[in-house]
This record gives sequence, structure tokens and C-alpha cells, in this order.
Amino acid sequence: MRVLHLSLTDFRNYASAEVALARGPNLFVGSNGQGKTNLVESLGYLASLGSHRVSSDAALIRQGTDSAIVRARLEAGDRELLAEVQINRSSPNRAQVNRGAIKPRELPRYFTSVLFAPEDLALVRGEPSGRRRFLDELLVTRSPRLAGVQADYERVLKQRNTLLKSARASGVKPNRLGTLDIWDERLVALGSEIVVARDQLVADLAPEVARSYAAVAGEDHAARLSTVLSIRGSVPDDETTAAEAPSESIPPAEVPEVFRQALARVRPSELDRGLTLVGPHRDDLFLSLNALPARGYASHGESWSFALALKLASAAVIRTDSATGDPVIVLDDVFAELDGSRRERLADAVADYEQVLITAAVEGDVPARLKAHTVRIAKGTIVEQPEPVSEAATPVEAAPVEAAGPVDEAATP
Repeated sequence: MRVLHLSLTDFRNYASAEVALARGPNLFVGSNGQGKTNLVESLGYLASLGSHRVSSDAALIRQGTDSAIVRARLEAGDRELLAEVQINRSSPNRAQVNRGAIKPRELPRYFTSVLFAPEDLALVRGEPSGRRRFLDELLVTRSPRLAGVQADYERVLKQRNTLLKSARASGVKPNRLGTLDIWDERLVALGSEIVVARDQLVADLAPEVARSYAAVAGEDHAARLSTVLSIRGSVPDDETTAAEAPSESIPPAEVPEVFRQALARVRPSELDRGLTLVGPHRDDLFLSLNALPARGYASHGESWSFALALKLASAAVIRTDSATGDPVIVLDDVFAELDGSRRERLADAVADYEQVLITAAVEGDVPARLKAHTVRIAKGTIVEQPEPVSEAATPVEAAPVEAAGPVDEAATP
């Protein structure tokens, strides 16, 4: 898969932009704050309906305007398509594929990318929530159906927490909470599916992480990862604290029963705190180097290499699963953080992907073989780019993004 042409209207600091992209490496160069990351951020939005920098869509809309539009002409396998999204400040977002309206949540089915940015260092050094999000986004990329499972789980979790808070406030005895039992079964059914899917994903990622770490770092530090399950009692009581050891694996068929037993075990504590204490929302991903927890023991360089390995491994897993070819690799301001040898090894690691997008403030930080197609940016303007290499890379004709149906409504069990 690759992007042939990117068109922006009122996105971030761009009033408009037209960028032709080539097969292989594409380098966006500009001083800090000029807009180079905004270009790859727009493509990241098409792939994930979110930004790696901000949590609110409103921040993506140029100041003083009501909406932003991202259009990308894509090549997937032997076909081309036009994917578009209109991000609105005060109304639901809209999306199209080949000028036909779709629901925005369907966009990631048409475009797949893997992004690595400085913020991804938090995968190694940060809180469990970031690692859970990494796994869940990759799960949805592999199996879009799981987006619905995750959304349903979050709704059930919210309802269950509301009931626990109400029970705590009213002093209801644990043995008189029949309604809670009903929510428990929904939590177990949905949560077990997520636990099993994550466990399989981690099993698929593990060998790729080991290979990718050795490729980037230049030596084998026995990079390992495994799941940490709260239903095993393996997660600390404080959900923001990383676990110190992995959990014992659970056969998929046994996960629901282990989950039920865990809920029964912690119910008194849940009623005391008004909070669901076990389930995939409390799990973690355990990362280790040379049998020691990476968080707390890994050096800065080792942490960077591990974070890169996680993203390269996810790209390898997507490549294996995908019927439309490689994901687009995005390296946002990465080379500045690496020494010369790691820069060259990273260039080697991404060399055989169909398309790689790179941002850099200093052109000299990027290996020469990644500079064949260089786009220069200043103050939200494309000031220099190579001529389009094919007719397919010509600008996208603007057209309004049509409505894609009603906004989804929350479901209850």
C-alpha cells in the first residue's frame, strides 16, 4: 500500500497543501513548528481516526475555520482509491471512499500505516494504558470487528462502575446485587474475547520484536514481551503502576472461568472502591531486556530501540496478515534521537517496505539513501517538492465530503 497524493484543506497550519508522494522513502524537511509533522499526522488520522499528538479533533482544524479536510489518493494492491475525511468542529465528521459516503469509523479499513514518533518512548517507560492502547489499535488493524467488541466492553465497564458506585453509596450487601451478576456476564464475555485476542497478538509479536530489536540495536539483548493479566492477580492495585513480572498463560477456553473467579474474589474490594478491578482494562504488557524489566532498567538508547522494535514488529505482523500489501511506515522526527549506527540500521530495517514517510528538522540526520524524494516545508507551505513521477500523483480535485449516515448510538447489554 502507498499514498500517491495527499491533499489538505484547513488542516493544522495548512490553508491548503498538495503533495505528490513516491514509492520508497519520502523525506519531509523543515524547521521545528513549520508543519512537517502535520502532513504525516493527517495520514495517521485516516488510518486510526486519531492523532498521535492530541486527543481532541478540534486541535486538527485550522484556527478560524469550522472544518478540515484530508484527501489521499491511495494505491492498494492493483487498485487505486480516494479516501477523504472532513473533520468538523461542531458537527459529526464525514467520510468518503471514491466519492461514496461511508461512516468515518470505516476509514481505517482502507488505509494502514505504522507510525513511530518520540511520544512512543512511553511504550517502554510510560503507564500501562499506553501499552494497552498499542495492542488494541493493532488488534483492530488486524481484525476490524474487534473495534465493536472493545467499544461494547467499555460501555459495559462504565455501566458496571456506575452500579458499583451506587451500591457503595447505598450500602447494599454484596449478596443482594443480582443486577451486578448480569453485568458481570457481559463483562466476562466481551473481556475474555479481548484477553484471548491480545494474548495471540503478543505471541505473534514476540519473535518479531526480538528480531527487530537486534536489527536496530545491533546486538541481541534478549528483548522479550508477554501479557500481564489482572484476572491472574498479576497487576498492582494501582493501575498506573507497571507490573514487575508476566502472568502465567491461560488456555483460551479457560479464560471466561478464570475471569468469573477473579470477579468473585475482588467483589468486596470493588464495592469498597466503586471500581472494576480486574479485566483487560487493567492488564499490561511486560517488556524485558536480558531478563530485567525494561521499564526502570533499560538505558535511554535501549528504550528507544525497544520502542522502535515494537513498531517494526507491528508492521511485520500487519504485512503478514494484509491482503493489500505493506503498511505505510511513518518515522516522525526519529533520526534526531539516534546515533549514526542506529540511523543506518533503522534505514536497513525499513528499506524493503513499499513506502516510508520521514520527517526531520535537520536533513543531515537522515541517511542519504532515504533522501531521494525530499519535500521542503516552511510556515505551513510546501516550498519545494520533486515533480510528480506519474499521472496518478496529480492533485485531487476538491469536492464536498457527503454525510455518512447517523452517528452511532451507545449500546447496552
